[in-house]
Formats: sequence, structure tokens, C-alpha cells
Amino acid sequence: MADSQAGTERRRVLIAEDEALIRLDLAEMLVEEGYDVVGEAGDGETAVRLAEELKPDLVILDIKMPIMDGLAAAERIAGGRIAPVVILTAFSQRDLVERARAAGAMAYLVKPFQKSDLVPAIEIALSRYSEIAALEAEVAGLTDRLEIRKTVERAKGALMTTYGMTEPQAFKWIQRTAMDHRMTMREVAERILAEGTGAEPAEAG
Repeated sequence: MADSQAGTERRRVLIAEDEALIRLDLAEMLVEEGYDVVGEAGDGETAVRLAEELKPDLVILDIKMPIMDGLAAAERIAGGRIAPVVILTAFSQRDLVERARAAGAMAYLVKPFQKSDLVPAIEIALSRYSEIAALEAEVAGLTDRLEIRKTVERAKGALMTTYGMTEPQAFKWIQRTAMDHRMTMREVAERILAEGTGAEPAEAG
């Protein structure tokens, strides 16, 4: 499946995992799926430094790591808008998933994971990260950013429920409608919610 990204630029991934065997397995899976592993780290501090130096497209962080844990590293990497973050977590660490989200993680993988789990988590993280970047380009204030994200999330949910769209399709529809009608995405989202998805998504795909 190495050609899964054929015709597109290979995504550059940084891995941080203190268990060498898991790190090796993860790197192999990523390469087989057409990603470039540009760096590897065994602790959070090294992961942050490599992320700043290498500017990867995505960072995969284990939660439990020495020196600096994955949550602290995620906060630094996501907070600095360096790259989207996928968190690796064990079943017993489910309580940490909310903290991972709060730290800025875009998606998470529960260990032990299969190759089939890896790509969807990466694609979700990349998609959500690009959505947030597009939304933040519309507004300057942090409070406004949080409000617009909540509004767009609700509008996406409405489109997904009513028209059976995927999350990326719903966002693309909102984004495209905003461009076509010279509106902000927030205005489109508010209209969708006000009209109960009365808007007609003719080009959902």
C-alpha cells in the first residue's frame, strides 16, 4: 500500500515513543503506507526539539515518556502551531484522552493498534488541523476562535446527520459555500444552524 499517497507529496512524520520496538513497528507501518519518517525520539523533550527543527507534517507522541511526557510535548508542539499531533495511549490511559485533547492533540491511537487504525487517525489529525488553521485565519481573538470552532463543529454535525456527509466533506462544503457567497465560515455555519440545514449541499463530495 506504499502508493496510498500516489500523486501527492509524501507526508513527513516525526515519531516519539520510548519503547524502541514499538517505535520500529510504527516507523515500518508508516513507510509501508507511504509516509516519510523524518525523525524519531525516545522522550518528549527531544520530540519538541526535533519538531521545531524538522517542521514535520505530523507528530505521533506516546503519552508516557521520560524527561517530558507526551501531553506536555503535545502542548508545546500544538500550542506553537508546529504540526498536528496524534497521541498514543494504552487502554488503561483512557482517562488521559481528554487531557490529550486539551493539550491540542487532534487524534489518538489506542495500543496495541493495527496498521488499519493508523492511517485514519493520521488523516483525521491532518484534516482537523487544516480546518482549525482555516478558521483561525478568519478571526484574530482567542475567544472568537473558540466560538467559531464550536459553531462550525455544530454545523458540521448537522450536515453529517442530515446528508450523511463525512466530517471532512461537511467542512469542505461550509468552506466552499463561504467562498462562493463571499461569507465567513462562521456566517455559513450560523445560517445552517438557523435553517436546520435548509441549505442545499449540491456538491457534498
